[in-house]
Formats: sequence, structure tokens, C-alpha cells
Amino acid sequence: MTFPTPPSSGNLYADIPASGGEETFTPLFSCPGFRVERIVSSGHSSPPGFWYDQAQDEWVSVLQGEALLQFADEAAPRRLAAGDFVCIPAHRRHRVEWTDPDRPTVWLAIHADIPGKD
Repeated sequence: MTFPTPPSSGNLYADIPASGGEETFTPLFSCPGFRVERIVSSGHSSPPGFWYDQAQDEWVSVLQGEALLQFADEAAPRRLAAGDFVCIPAHRRHRVEWTDPDRPTVWLAIHADIPGKD
């Protein structure tokens, strides 16, 4: 059995863009079927009427800031604050309703493509 090469070292809070800038997606680690990324949002949300419908499972945590995450099959959005996480199964439609406009919201997202799941 072979294991992926460990990622380079770094700090999840380094080089965070200032509030009001573009939303950023920073790849941290990947191997076949598995990806880890840092997302930084500052007042960003999904476009009106847009729903993510991803082919892979996703685990996401808010490390800093706050967000509202809406699932198509739930009546109200979930408020996520620092330390909160949620597992999003493949093809569960969801959208980001709101992120804190006054300070960056830092997310850690793990995407896993599980063979044979679909």
C-alpha cells in the first residue's frame, strides 16, 4: 500500500485576504479521489437561484467567522460559527446564503470521491 506524500507545511491563517476582496480557494492537499482546500469568504454568497450539486461528498468546517448554509431540503439555513462543521453527501443541493461581511470567514473543506457510492 502506498500513501500520498505529506503536504508542505504552512498555516491556515496565513495570507488571508482583507475583507471585501474576491473569495479565494487555496488547494492544500490532493490525491486521487481526495482534496483539501481553504476557502476565504468576506460577505460572499451563492448567486441567487444557484445550488451546488456536487458529485463527491464534502466535509466543511468554519475555522473563523460565520456563515449561513442552506440545504434545498431544509426550510431554514444553518448558522455556522467557528468550530462548526457539516457533512454534505454527494448530490445534496446546498448554497451559501451569507458570510460575515465584516471579517473573513475561513473554511476548511475536504472533498472525497468514494468509488462505487453513486
